[in-house]
Amino acid sequence: MYLVLMVVDNERFVNPLLVRWERVGVSGVTILESTGWARRSCKRPLALRYLYGQSGGREAVGNYTLLVIVPDEAMARRCLEEAEALIGDLDQPDTGVFAAWPLALVKGVPSQPGTED
Repeated sequence: MYLVLMVVDNERFVNPLLVRWERVGVSGVTILESTGWARRSCKRPLALRYLYGQSGGREAVGNYTLLVIVPDEAMARRCLEEAEALIGDLDQPDTGVFAAWPLALVKGVPSQPGTED
């Protein structure tokens, strides 16, 4: 099994991406509101963040991080293909980040159709 992590830079892509992933057999995606260091950093001195709020007057949430366990590398690659078909080349700025890696131990994930236990 593989863990897929996808940071989507633009919120408008989240639901269409989930639909695409569902069409290819992905389910059980966890969605987290997230922000990166560049969005979080502000021009105010760090000590003043307590007076003006953590985000320095800027919206801290700017990304959505999707996490899902898929049965194999082929499905992880399919997730990447679907993401880039929708969002564009992830090597371009302001698109997103994709990573996938094999899992040595998984428990609590229901078997997906077409996979062996």
